[in-house]
Amino acid sequence: MKILGIDTSCDETSVAVVDDHKLLCNLVVGQQSLHEPYGGVVPEIAARAHVERIVPVLDDALTQAGPLDAVAVTNRPGLVGPLLVGLSAAKAFAFARDLPLVGVNHIEAHVSASYLLDPAPEPPFVALIASGGHTLLFFVPERGVYERLGGTIDDAAGECFDKIAALLGLSYPGGPSVERAARDGDPKAIRFPRPLKKDDHFDFSFSGLKTSVLYKVKGQDKRRADETVGVTSVADFAASAQEAIVDVLSYKAVRASQAMGASRLVLGGGVAANTRLREVTAERAAAKGVTLFVPPQSLCTDNAAMIAVRGGELLAAGIRDGWDLDVDRYTR
Repeated sequence: MKILGIDTSCDETSVAVVDDHKLLCNLVVGQQSLHEPYGGVVPEIAARAHVERIVPVLDDALTQAGPLDAVAVTNRPGLVGPLLVGLSAAKAFAFARDLPLVGVNHIEAHVSASYLLDPAPEPPFVALIASGGHTLLFFVPERGVYERLGGTIDDAAGECFDKIAALLGLSYPGGPSVERAARDGDPKAIRFPRPLKKDDHFDFSFSGLKTSVLYKVKGQDKRRADETVGVTSVADFAASAQEAIVDVLSYKAVRASQAMGASRLVLGGGVAANTRLREVTAERAAAKGVTLFVPPQSLCTDNAAMIAVRGGELLAAGIRDGWDLDVDRYTR
């Protein structure tokens, strides 16, 4: 089936077409300049930008794609206003063309992005999905089946990157700016905590790490005669904080693969675009005999290609949604 995918879950307006796991087009229009002055995504601004952009982006995709068989759209989780824009466009298009419509879970779609790889991972495998809003570990025994192994109990890894960037005076979005700054830094300059790394479960916690960076930057640790305060560069701060996040994510992902007896590991979500996370996870996975699958960076960040792939799986399973399909900001 040739599936039209639409994603407006946050601040990227994306439309893609996938034909039997062959990517025909994947258009993404971001909003970084609109949100940068606020240091984060403003839902109302994001929704208004989607309204302005969804039709032109959709037109461009249709010019490249030709006739379609179905429409898949993100309806959960995400920001309610932005989600409604994409869902409204998807419903209108599907109704006008008399095409089946299916709503897609954005998190599950991040796993499905790996199916666009060649070769693609075959279940069973473990998937780590890390983004600005989510950090989750899944066991995938077969396509379309997601068994939650663990997740963050407070902040997501991507949110931690954003907050650390703000503390260091780096630009938004935080993940890429921290990574750029870290290239000139020493990842061993500061030994930041690795919360829950060695605990006997697969949950994550990043609030303590964020607080530790705050104390170092603001100088509270002077009371402890901390020699790093006042002499550590922004690059060293960035490299050390990034290393702590990467260390926890990669360690738990590989350990989960071993625990589930899975010889394949998939990374997805915006944080999976981080080069250091890819490097460290690849090293750890190889050492344990686990094959790592990571989509290209364009398919790790929010995109409609993964929505189309996941939509195709649902449609193949006989799942369709009606015109009463609604959005949900949560993952349920």
